[in-house]
Amino acid sequence: MCDQDHFEADQQDYEARCLVTRKQFGVMVGAGIAMMLPTVANAATVAESDVTITTPDGQADCYFVHPATGSAAGVLIWPDIFGLRPAFRQMGKRLAESGYSVLVVNPFYRTKKAPTAENGSTTPIQQLMPLAQALNEGTHMTDAKAFVGWLDGQASVAKNRKIGTQGYCMGGPMAFRTAAAMPDRVGAVASFHGGGLVTQNPNSPHLQASKTKAQFLVAIAQNDDGRSPNDKGTLKETFEKAGLSAEIEVYGAAHGWCPPDSGVYSEPLAEKAWSRLLALYGKSLA
Repeated sequence: MCDQDHFEADQQDYEARCLVTRKQFGVMVGAGIAMMLPTVANAATVAESDVTITTPDGQADCYFVHPATGSAAGVLIWPDIFGLRPAFRQMGKRLAESGYSVLVVNPFYRTKKAPTAENGSTTPIQQLMPLAQALNEGTHMTDAKAFVGWLDGQASVAKNRKIGTQGYCMGGPMAFRTAAAMPDRVGAVASFHGGGLVTQNPNSPHLQASKTKAQFLVAIAQNDDGRSPNDKGTLKETFEKAGLSAEIEVYGAAHGWCPPDSGVYSEPLAEKAWSRLLALYGKSLA
């Protein structure tokens, strides 16, 4: 789902609806306007740091943020193709302020330290595709085990509560496979405008996820649903057969609507997705 043709189509649609022009969006990003998230009511005081995590393939640079006191359920965040950047740090910090110990990873650490997209979310997709194409089912699984294992080694992560994981765009399949890699540890999975959740391959993320013990939230972009209208039904049927709780919904927004630095960011629908995420974690990571 993260290809240049789709990105260009989304941008054109956004401009056609008179929401913002490409030039205006560039100015907004440069000024930091598109980077502002709503504040958290009764936000917890948090501690944050850049951390390095050893994996079977090297040293992964990540961002870790958690409530300053006590322990909380751990959450692993897989960014979109634009990688670990200020927008995802803010998203992670906001989740920590809501009461979770959050690790936001650089999935491209094998190739490059963050930031991996030279111009953030305005970086041409074709420049980033080699990074994404270097990852696969095997790297998803080994990274998931390393990152969850690291979280479990932190005093700020509650060992008597399940781990949650969420992914955006290419991170959707990674979140699904995290649950498959650690079925007894991961209790909740969320995918926001995830790409490639349903494929014809025997190792399709949706088939692997059906063998887990997690609860799922799958938020699908309207234009992704238009391109693959049968995916939502396949997901629903697969999870029902597995006896897994799953909330699957098509949102009236373009692919990429959740990160605040996205050219198609929709605050109302991003906030709806955020509220559903908190509801998922509230019932499954308690």
